[in-house]
Amino acid sequence: MSPGRTVHIHYLRPPDRLQVYVQELVVDHPEVKVSYQPDTPVERPLRVGGATILEPGSPVVWFTFPGRWHDIGRFHTADGTFTGLYANILTPPVLESAGQGPASAEPGAVVRWDTTDLFLDVWLGPGGDLEVLDREQLDEALAHGWVDEGTARRARDEVERIRAAHDQGRWPPPVVDAWTLERVRRIGDVRAR
Repeated sequence: MSPGRTVHIHYLRPPDRLQVYVQELVVDHPEVKVSYQPDTPVERPLRVGGATILEPGSPVVWFTFPGRWHDIGRFHTADGTFTGLYANILTPPVLESAGQGPASAEPGAVVRWDTTDLFLDVWLGPGGDLEVLDREQLDEALAHGWVDEGTARRARDEVERIRAAHDQGRWPPPVVDAWTLERVRRIGDVRAR
């Protein structure tokens, strides 16, 4: 995979809701993939504590960490105002290119990532307070058999790892602060020339 490619992220929310997000791959590093979604396809504003953190048409810079059980999004309102960081707890994504051999690296080859949402989310607002979201959704998924107890425990453990790393000043990782919306947009402007 090379930067400037389109990524199709197949995002399963159990039991059977599959959404495909199409984003531009901005950074392709073995430890982190940075992708850009210029126009988030949400139907209504997403709020935390009464404040809008994402709304229809908002840009998001996403950070996917191969092998990790969460990703991180730099959230904004539709006008580009930064609102905070949102971490989805999910299965480690399977990252692949369609096709085999050298053709998969050619421009135009489809890049596909697959992951499953594990319901829990972590919100870090501009004030630095970390908040765990959607615990009741994970409990409901467990009660309906959409996730097993081991997977639910793994999701809860990931939240606790994030919380501990945040308390120690190690979360979010520095790459999240380095790749702002403005930086991503400048790269896109250069590519467009």
